[in-house]
Amino acid sequence: MSWLHIIHQTTYRYNRAVRFGPHRLVLRPREGHDVHIEEMRLKIEPEFELEWSRDLFGNCVATAHILRPADRLHFRNEVLLHQTTPFPQRPVRGDTPSKFPVQFSEMESAVATAYLASSYPTDVARVKEWINTTINPAIFCNAAEIVASVARTISKTIKYRRREDKGVQSPSLTLSAGSGSCRDMATLMLEALRTLGFPARFASGYLECSASEAGRASTHAWAEAYLPSVGWIGYDPMLGEATSGQHIVVGVSNHPRAIMPVSGTFFDEHDSYLGMQVAVQTARFEDLETPRRIFYRGQSKPTVRQN
Repeated sequence: MSWLHIIHQTTYRYNRAVRFGPHRLVLRPREGHDVHIEEMRLKIEPEFELEWSRDLFGNCVATAHILRPADRLHFRNEVLLHQTTPFPQRPVRGDTPSKFPVQFSEMESAVATAYLASSYPTDVARVKEWINTTINPAIFCNAAEIVASVARTISKTIKYRRREDKGVQSPSLTLSAGSGSCRDMATLMLEALRTLGFPARFASGYLECSASEAGRASTHAWAEAYLPSVGWIGYDPMLGEATSGQHIVVGVSNHPRAIMPVSGTFFDEHDSYLGMQVAVQTARFEDLETPRRIFYRGQSKPTVRQN
């Protein structure tokens, strides 16, 4: 087990003071059998009021109401995560592979249908044509291998390109350009899996890597497929491999636009907007005391809980 310290900062700049509408923040990592939030601190400038809720997908969502106009809007989220030993996985048995095409129980079918529906209906034909010319499901032994192959194929054929533009490229645009951000690649994988009959969802969060250790990373995204009797499995099409403890999930949804880390509006002329900067920094520790000293630097330190 270990502790991961994450600092995520997002700054919007304007050439004059503007008024802000509510901002939706999907910044709190999802907890589970292998991840626990030890501490979290969210700072926003200028002054604000905050409301917390859970959305339809079980994500923790904060709505920030900015109380005065400003020429700079800054979000700083600091999290200390406790990552425990991974939950015991079901052993892979050669006699019980995940079958393809996947089939669902009566209880699962209604929910699975929502994750099978395309987020980009006009792109379905283009994505289906591409996936049918690159992957032949008949050569794979089980469904999990097909999902892994989709991730590897995207990693090999689509060049990663960090984009500062807002939003997500459509799958057709990503295929035509032959490049895209991690969000664009995850969206392409999402739609490709659905054309093959896999319920799929978009995952947004952080990737612990050399860039994040240096404090110059951005947020990250990947895709997850649902396999009956196995559950949700994550694959990162930028890396071409399965997700690991280095992938920190913050939000999941059936549509990539539903879990943007920060989204909101401002009221002024469009040309008043100067741009946005994002920086993510991570550090891993094997003991709790060191990251807690860093987290509470310059502040009164609470008593460590005894389990």
